[in-house]
Amino acid sequence: MTDLFGAYDKGLWLPDAPVSEEELVSAQHGLFEGPFTFPVMVARRSALEANIATMADYARRHGVLFAPHGKTSMSPTLFAAQLDAGAWGITVATANQALAARRFGVPRVFLANELYDARVLRWMAEQVGSGWELVFYVDAPEGVAVAAEALAGTAGGRLDVVVELGRPGGRTGCRTVARAVEVARSAAESGLTVRGVAGYEGGLPDAASVAAWLRDLAAAGDAVAEAVPVDGTPVVSAGGSAWFDVVTDVLGPWTDRAEVILRSGAYVSHDDGFYRGATPFVRRPSEGGLAGALEVWAHVQSVPEPGLAVLGAGRRDVPFDLGLPTPLEIRACDGARRPADGMTVVRVDDQHAYADTNGVAVRPGESVRLGVSHPCTAFDKWRVIPVVDEDYRVVDVLRTYF
Repeated sequence: MTDLFGAYDKGLWLPDAPVSEEELVSAQHGLFEGPFTFPVMVARRSALEANIATMADYARRHGVLFAPHGKTSMSPTLFAAQLDAGAWGITVATANQALAARRFGVPRVFLANELYDARVLRWMAEQVGSGWELVFYVDAPEGVAVAAEALAGTAGGRLDVVVELGRPGGRTGCRTVARAVEVARSAAESGLTVRGVAGYEGGLPDAASVAAWLRDLAAAGDAVAEAVPVDGTPVVSAGGSAWFDVVTDVLGPWTDRAEVILRSGAYVSHDDGFYRGATPFVRRPSEGGLAGALEVWAHVQSVPEPGLAVLGAGRRDVPFDLGLPTPLEIRACDGARRPADGMTVVRVDDQHAYADTNGVAVRPGESVRLGVSHPCTAFDKWRVIPVVDEDYRVVDVLRTYF
């Protein structure tokens, strides 16, 4: 991984010689005066640090382990901060993400997906055999067979699996507890190391349905532990960023006989859209709070007609799958800042956002601070993300590896 930044890094303006990460950070450039160009996405340091601390405290308080989902940021800097705060490991979704995590030095990886690539599985078995910790999903005898064949091709390798429980109409995973037990038996008989069960409650419509599914997951955990030898303390894992409170409510009683592992990921930067309303801390403010850390600054490109402002940030710069960005503030050309209350982004195309000004005065050349919705599709649009303090001085840089 190079530490040089140059002309190909979006959001930076370095038309001449590249600069090192150390040079860029040590200069403490102001965002609006330094070598940056718009649009640019930044992360507020104070919010990142507070969010990481809040979820680490939550996990400790509830006696659960925490493996935040790394697909949100794919940033080694944030992985290290999460691990330093006490995370049990980092969750990933793909083989490439697992490889990146290994290269980042993550000692324990939870791969929350099925794997059918024998070459990848052989590599993983060898890495685990040499001391790395990794666990991944199985939900069918076919997956067990591919993993067992890959394991057989290694000397001293090992593959740890959890059986995934799904639900009718949902994503992957066994549809019944009985099927989960069958797959667990197949895995154990094939030489794989069974660790427990896992699944994902996202997509369920309400707390009652999430709780019902989690009770099934706990029952699957007990049934698997009774049916096959489970290595160590059985694992029961669930918990995205919208229902982790229900996970701790329902699975809390299992912490005396299982390792309950939460895998929430979006919390690290939170947002000013979907997760601002969906986080469990809205329902339970006494448990903590999160703050949106990501902002995209964009110039007002044009005010071509009354009530319309066209901003220079579009689908290539901001997420749009779980809501459009939210205008938070306007910065005038002289640096004065004022609220953007009432302004609304109504649609985006590749490089532009169309904002209904709703009576807010805005002029071409000014800049708008946009809060994003859904961080998982914000980080992946930027390879370099300046980290700023409260005065918008750049104090660090996040690199992403998607």
